[in-house]
Amino acid sequence: MPRIQAASGMRRGGYRPFAKIVPEQSPSVAPVGLVAGWGRFPILVAESLVRAGVPVYCIAIHGHADKHLEYLCTRVKWSGVGRLGTHIRFFQSHGVRQITMAGKLFKSDILYRGSVWVRHTPDVEAIRTFGPLLLSKRGNSRDDSLLTAVTNMYLRHHMKVVAATDIAPQLLIQEGLLTGRTVSAKVNRDIEFGWEVAKSMGAMDIGQSITIKDGTVLAVEAIEGTDACILRTGQLCPRGGWTLVKVAKPSQDMRFDVPTIGPQTIEIVRAAGGTAIAIEAGRTIVVDQKETIAAATKYGIALVAISHDHIRQHLLAKAG
Repeated sequence: MPRIQAASGMRRGGYRPFAKIVPEQSPSVAPVGLVAGWGRFPILVAESLVRAGVPVYCIAIHGHADKHLEYLCTRVKWSGVGRLGTHIRFFQSHGVRQITMAGKLFKSDILYRGSVWVRHTPDVEAIRTFGPLLLSKRGNSRDDSLLTAVTNMYLRHHMKVVAATDIAPQLLIQEGLLTGRTVSAKVNRDIEFGWEVAKSMGAMDIGQSITIKDGTVLAVEAIEGTDACILRTGQLCPRGGWTLVKVAKPSQDMRFDVPTIGPQTIEIVRAAGGTAIAIEAGRTIVVDQKETIAAATKYGIALVAISHDHIRQHLLAKAG
């Protein structure tokens, strides 16, 4: 069982927790390194590890990660996203050989608001890792390319990157209608069409979400992220009544960039006038599942998790 340890000293930004949750450590339990971005997902991963008695050493990304990680993890180091050498040395100093990444990084803020090299002062390891992608004549800053480069960097230092969903598989939603509101035939048609569009987008590493109404795509997620896509939809379609479709990429690497929704997604969809959300079962993380489903039910938003095989079979049946 985890134990409670009195916290000592001031934390980042003057934050001082009253107590810190520390896993009972055993010499036979290997520590896990957590690279934490924005949102609840990193917290839920840390909680799952702590409950299992696994020591968690966390790199918390400045401007992204939640301070609550200070309560959960054995040790936390706040660091810039470009300080990869610092990340490596921190994990090595604590005997970490297994890394997992959880949480969103706001890519547009990192790459395209001022010079990334000036604002994030990347170290030698970061330049070695990202330089061939970002500084080449064929500059490549696609998510899959950048995250694969990071994964290969850890491998060079004898650390393996594992999927956070392997650590906390309960976060992946299972197939089914999650709320009491049924999905009309009209919305089903929108979901089927939107699913094909979103999968095609994912194959090109553009984004994972679209919004659709009456067979017309209203907005497409790109670098700005799902929340901004939803808010833009509310501006484009003030009448509301549209559907959000969010899917995994056809060749989704479950170690990173797994589609994720939570209570905040429901709130933003409601505020922007959406009435239905379709997500991919078994390949979508739903954080705080009870709260997410309760919020969707409260606001009358249909929330349905569908398997890709189900969609494909249905489309083939229609074609036949």
